[in-house]
Amino acid sequence: MNDDRHDGCEARELAGRARGLTKRFGRKDAVRGVDLDLDAGGVTVLLGANGAGKTTFLRLLLGLIRPTEGTIELLGLDPVTEGDALRRRVGVVPDHPDAYAWMTPARWFEFLAPHYPTWDEALAGAIADELGVPLRTRFRSLSRGEATKAMLVAAVAFRPDLLVLDEPFGRLDPIAREEVLRAVIGQIRERGRTVLLSTHDLDLAARVADRVLVMRDGRIVRDAAPDDLGDPGASTPTTERLRRALLADHALATEDAPCS
Repeated sequence: MNDDRHDGCEARELAGRARGLTKRFGRKDAVRGVDLDLDAGGVTVLLGANGAGKTTFLRLLLGLIRPTEGTIELLGLDPVTEGDALRRRVGVVPDHPDAYAWMTPARWFEFLAPHYPTWDEALAGAIADELGVPLRTRFRSLSRGEATKAMLVAAVAFRPDLLVLDEPFGRLDPIAREEVLRAVIGQIRERGRTVLLSTHDLDLAARVADRVLVMRDGRIVRDAAPDDLGDPGASTPTTERLRRALLADHALATEDAPCS
């Protein structure tokens, strides 16, 4: 792994760790030999094209699928053997809303609350109001943006130690995305919780990331703070730095690819 950021010796508080993490489907490695230390606090962005392995990697971290090889620890727990306990401490916003279509957001929150001892009804109501979530409209009748906002409310209402977002902002219009970023990402950062955001949106990554992980072909190929990408001291905007980093990694992958 190309690690541009963590070459110092100072101790860091970790939210999670993976070593040799691999997930194989048939003959295809969706995730290949990932070694990663996930810092506690701040926003880590997992950046990569569709099919890079981002969603599979997140599912491994959450214990939703078992690794073929390697080990994982998240929030001091083993996702494979302690998955239920882990998922009570992690708020997840999937790429597709997973609420029952016949439920309203209000009913969905009522359904979830008993499963989370730290569920805060007042917090859920405040964020839902701030985001303009139609609490009495069934999910089948909500827009994509409205449904995603409801998922975000559910993910933060129990004050999780870790918030995982898997490409949720792609379903939001620009105005809704701004509202979500202010109300949710800002709130989590204020409370010092850890956020892991998977996206291929360079502009979004540039705006929220404290750390960027670039994933390609199932591997973490770059690990850096956004300002550390590219030439040291250069005044290039962060979005452009991320774009150049992705292009550089793609060019290296093309050069290294075997001839057919």
